[in-house]
Amino acid sequence: MSDSRVAAYIAKYATKGAESAGTVDRPVKEPIQIEDLRVSEHARRMIYTCWALSMMPGFDHLRLKQWSHMLGYRGHFSTKSRHFSITLGALRQARADYRAEFARAASGLLLVGRETVTVSQWRYAGSGLSEGERFWAEIARQQISTARRIKRENERQKA
Repeated sequence: MSDSRVAAYIAKYATKGAESAGTVDRPVKEPIQIEDLRVSEHARRMIYTCWALSMMPGFDHLRLKQWSHMLGYRGHFSTKSRHFSITLGALRQARADYRAEFARAASGLLLVGRETVTVSQWRYAGSGLSEGERFWAEIARQQISTARRIKRENERQKA
C-alpha cells in the first residue's frame, strides 16, 4: 500500500468530526453497545476492531477500547503528537491527489506527472439519457410511484 493511499485514508477521518465520519461522539463502555449504535457497517467494524485489538498484547498502550468511538484516534482530531505531526492541509492535499488519481484511472485518463489537458473547442455531444441511464431512471420512477400508491392506500385504510 502506498504512502499516499495511507495518508488519504487517514485524512478522510482526521479532517472530519466524529459524527461526519460516521461514528458517535460518546465513549462505548461495553461491546454489547456497538450493535445498537446508529453508525455505518464500516464504522461498526472499525469500532469492533478497536475493542479486539485492545485485548491483544502490545496494543494496551494505545487505549483503543477507550477511544473506539473515535475509531481509535484519541482526543480531538487535530491534536498533534510530539512523535508524529503533519498539517491538515497536507492531509487534505494527499487525499485530493489520491481521489484525483483514482478518478483519472477510473475514466482511463492516466497521466504521467501533473499535466493539464486543455480542450480548445466545444462541440455538441448530445442530450438526454443514455440507454443504461434511461433504464435506471425508469426503475427509480416505478419505485417512487409504487411507494406513493402504497402510502395513499395505507392512508385510506386508516381513515
